[in-house]
Amino acid sequence: MKFIDEAEVHVRAGDGGRGCVAFLREKYRPHGGPSGGDGGDGGDIVFIVDPGLTTLLDFKFQPLLKAGRGEHGRGKQQYGKRGADREVRVPPGTIVRDAESGDLIGDLQRPHERCIVAHGGRGGRGNMHFATSTNQAPRFAQPGIPGEERRLRLELQLMADVGLVGYPNVGKSTLITKVSAARPRIADYPFTTLVPHLGVVRIDEDASFVLADIPGLIEGAHRGLGLGDRFLRHLSRTTMLIHLIDISGLAGRDPLADYDTINHELRAFDAALAAKPQIVVGNKLDLQEARDRFAAEQARFAARGVELWGISAATGDGVGALVRAVGKRWRALRAAASEDAATAWPSAAPGEARARE
Repeated sequence: MKFIDEAEVHVRAGDGGRGCVAFLREKYRPHGGPSGGDGGDGGDIVFIVDPGLTTLLDFKFQPLLKAGRGEHGRGKQQYGKRGADREVRVPPGTIVRDAESGDLIGDLQRPHERCIVAHGGRGGRGNMHFATSTNQAPRFAQPGIPGEERRLRLELQLMADVGLVGYPNVGKSTLITKVSAARPRIADYPFTTLVPHLGVVRIDEDASFVLADIPGLIEGAHRGLGLGDRFLRHLSRTTMLIHLIDISGLAGRDPLADYDTINHELRAFDAALAAKPQIVVGNKLDLQEARDRFAAEQARFAARGVELWGISAATGDGVGALVRAVGKRWRALRAAASEDAATAWPSAAPGEARARE
């Protein structure tokens, strides 16, 4: 399935039905009075989170989404039927914005969460509602109100716990295949990975986390070089990052300079990304060149106050210890976030508490 993480769609909720102008005329009630019923309300456009979806591809083939219009009112005080809602499935992590104003409409994360992105118009009232002592036979009714119509911009931010970042061809795809069932394409040239991949990493029998392999970043990624700006946003929901570095030197790059460059790109795109906790990992210890340089690189990173882990994603050496360390750190961060949320709850203003309820 093709991975699409951005889309625009035109939505048009249903119009409300017209109210009816009618008068009751029966055998023994020749002047029964106004009896025009109300028009039905228009249907809504509703987005529903489907945990089985991972792409916005469907919206490329549905540029216009319409809901049903309300039925018109009828005589004998018969109300029109409400228009059918249009329910549309979206993947978890979908952000919905108004394409013109940029206003946030919904941030859909939880499975089966619902969000009305366009409200149907209200049905018009029939003439039965307008009878008064001075106007006992009103000959007018309300028209239906048009439904909301707007263009929406959809952005997908992957729902991952841990993000895997680094330069192209440092072994990110190889690592995710070692620790999960994800199977991205792997080859010895830059930009093999063109789309993010998710893998579930088992820590123990009771816990696991979702790891996102983000396509390789390069200098200028925040400006769009190397497709970086398209994928950096997928890191925004992660709790922490694994920063993978090639320490073999065979690519002609300096590991510490690579580390600084990637962090600069994260900071330039969003300061919150660079502030996320990182575990820095030197890869390719299966190569003699990397083993010869590892101790010196550890010392260089230690001088910056950064602990450098060493693994070989190709052979699996050190990968198990890395997964346990990431799992321990991730659990601690998640527990701290839960504590902070619990502490903040009683301090909320009464109005805010009511809003939450």
